[in-house]
Amino acid sequence: MNLSFDDARQLLNELRALKFDDDKVEVLVAPPALYLSQFSFANASGAKLMAQNCHDQESGAYTGEHSASMLASLNIDYCIVGHSERRSLFHESDEWVAAKVKACLRHQIIPIVCCGETLEERENRAHFDRITDQLNVVFTGMDRRQAEKIVIAYEPIWAIGTGKTASSAQAQEMHAFIRNLIRSNVSREVAENMRILYGGSMKGSNAAELLAQPDVDGGLVGGASLDYSSFKEIIDKV
Repeated sequence: MNLSFDDARQLLNELRALKFDDDKVEVLVAPPALYLSQFSFANASGAKLMAQNCHDQESGAYTGEHSASMLASLNIDYCIVGHSERRSLFHESDEWVAAKVKACLRHQIIPIVCCGETLEERENRAHFDRITDQLNVVFTGMDRRQAEKIVIAYEPIWAIGTGKTASSAQAQEMHAFIRNLIRSNVSREVAENMRILYGGSMKGSNAAELLAQPDVDGGLVGGASLDYSSFKEIIDKV
């Protein structure tokens, strides 16, 4: 929940003009839902739009919410689902997140499914169990065609907005674990082709090392995405 409309429009225009090799890099921008309809023209440019959230229901008495079908009507191709702030501040359960994933898939929207553990869970060595619980609910009963459309974002909650970052070894360890989990739940081919993003205080100074890890396929960038120069620095490291 950042930036006025004019500031957000200026940032988006800068990102639309950004030069990058779109055979190697895909740039997605997730403005507040209020701005999506005004910015939907950007889907034809280099930087694509995605939503920060959606509801699992098609329509109804859910004041203040928006559905996957509404996003599809704006030609929004991606939606973040289950971000740690949605889980903690708005009490979204693993089951609710899974329902949102299925809603996105029904409307040909690619869900970027977030998973992550708290500092307490990591210190208690429960972090692998937490990730397993979050993702198992998503993939249970899902066929291969659906699963291969999903993008996963691992976000260690203890590293979001704190300035702390998982070391490259910690990030790689968890990303490899997630890929093995998908291999077991779905198939080897889907696991090898699935994009797994790192989302925990990625910035220009650590992006190259994180992105060099064999199982880190990109970043879900938070604070650094609010400034053109800092975001460009990350993209240049890909």
